Amino acid sequence: MAQQAIETSINTWGNGLALRLNKLVAKAAGIVDGTHVRVIAQPGKIIVEMTDRKPTLNEMLASFDKTRHGGEVMAFAPVGKEAC
Repeated sequence: MAQQAIETSINTWGNGLALRLNKLVAKAAGIVDGTHVRVIAQPGKIIVEMTDRKPTLNEMLASFDKTRHGGEVMAFAPVGKEAC
């Protein structure tokens, strides 16, 4: 497939910034929804490379934020056998 280039802008998305890839660029790069990528930031340049690697269990556990994800999940008190 031929090389695709577009001009676009970086836009606010939540508390961060986002770059939207159009369908032609994504197809030319072989990127689909859920593709894992590595982002490399250099002065004046951002490089996005596809990776086939999925995070290891240790990497996922290291990224766990107790203040965000810790504590009781249910919003109500235990009932029945849970309360024992």
